[in-house]
Formats: sequence, structure tokens, C-alpha cells
Amino acid sequence: MPADPQPITSVWTRPHRPQREQLTREQIVAATLELLDAEGVEALSMRRLGTRLNAGAASLYRHVANRDELIQLAVDEAFGELTPSPTANRAQWRAAASRTASDLRQMVLRHPWIGPELGQVGLLHSGPQAMRTTSGLLAQFEAAGFPEGEQDMAAGALMSYVIGTAIAEAAFLSLIGPSGVSEQEWVAEHSPDAVESPDPRQVREDRFRYGLDRVLDGLAARLAPA
Repeated sequence: MPADPQPITSVWTRPHRPQREQLTREQIVAATLELLDAEGVEALSMRRLGTRLNAGAASLYRHVANRDELIQLAVDEAFGELTPSPTANRAQWRAAASRTASDLRQMVLRHPWIGPELGQVGLLHSGPQAMRTTSGLLAQFEAAGFPEGEQDMAAGALMSYVIGTAIAEAAFLSLIGPSGVSEQEWVAEHSPDAVESPDPRQVREDRFRYGLDRVLDGLAARLAPA
């Protein structure tokens, strides 16, 4: 007989019982985020994190079951950096959605390891901070007047554009980082025709804004006239 399917577990579906000890989950998550930002996902291990916290692995296991849960918690901690926009009305939804998109992009660029992890963590494992961002964006599309069946798809289309673009940007910046030169110098060296080009950071900003505006144009076309 085939083995019984194993349930999908998540740090968000398992009750958390705070332990009476100095090391807290908040400290563990903060240290995990610092390690991921500094060295990437490949460097994360329970032993490595324990060393960073001057604690044994056993202390970590009292708060999290495994390395995957550490990543889930770190992803949600990063989403906590985003400030939800107040729910807009029909005339303001585009500006509010644009702000959320820009903040999300900057968050991914601050934490370049997070992009690929978002696809692996998935909505099933989303924590309260990530859900707050998603719910806030859905509220903007609801206020805009999108049909009930399209609000979720509209929010998903926008987030897919933002995260996909930010992942590509983060990969590009990670490539430059070890070279020890500035982005301007790297572009000048590898693209001779771009020596006289404007600041590459502004070029990235302009390209992101252009794509964002076109996505919002397409979504706005789905709205019935006021």
C-alpha cells in the first residue's frame, strides 16, 4: 500500500509556545535576517546561526523545527518593513498601488536572497506581515472598483511584475558586488557604448517605473467608467 501522504507543515500552522529563556524567537529571526543579507541562503544553517547567537542548536530547536522555518520567519520579517498604504478611494487607487509596488521592490533589493524564496514559501506559508501587504493591496483594488473576481488576479499580476523585476535587479547587483567597483564603473567597463550614459541606478529606476505604469495602465483599462 502507498504510504499515507505527509501533511504540509509550516511555522505559521504550528502553535508557538514561548520558552522561559534568554534567547527569544525575535532574536533568532533578527540574526537569521542579518546572516541571510550578509551571506545568502546557502550560508544559513542551524549550527551557523547558533554560533552567531552564541547559543547551541538545541536552543534554536525550541523555537523552530528546521532551517525552512527560519527562512519563512525571515521572509515575513522583511515584509514587516513595508508600511501599508491607507485604503484609497477610486480616484487614488493607482497612486496607492504604485507606492506599494515601489516599496516592495526596494525591500527585495535590500534583501536580494528573498526573491527566489518567495516562490518556494508560497501563499500557504505566508506569515502575518506578508498577508498584511497582500490584504492591503487587495483593498486598493476593491476600492478602485475592480470586479470581485478580478481583484485577486489584478493584485497577483502587479506583484508578479514587481517581484520578477526586482529579482533580476538583485541578481545584477549581486554580480557587481564582488567586483569591488561601482555600478557606474561596471557598466562603463562592460558596455563601452554606455560610457556617456546617465547614472545606471536612474536607468533601472526609469525602466521599473515604465513597466509599472504600463501594468497599471492595463489594469485601469479593466475598470468601468466612473
